[in-house]
Amino acid sequence: MMAQESIGQMEFEQALKELEDIVKVLEEGKSSLKESVDLYERGVLLKKHCDGILESVQLRINQISFDKNGEMGQKEVEL
Repeated sequence: MMAQESIGQMEFEQALKELEDIVKVLEEGKSSLKESVDLYERGVLLKKHCDGILESVQLRINQISFDKNGEMGQKEVEL
């Protein structure tokens, strides 16, 4: 696990992989209580980061449109 790396700088796949690794460690039940809580806290932050990335991607997908000729463009979206 890359515990030193800032979560905010991670790509989605990297954050998801670390989250999966954390889940495996917690499921094994071999870590101390403190380590388990620390891992759980990091896992929550990783999940929030992944959710934010997915939300951003969904917004981008929702902005894609096609004209009557099948040409791709972007919708004007007011935020």
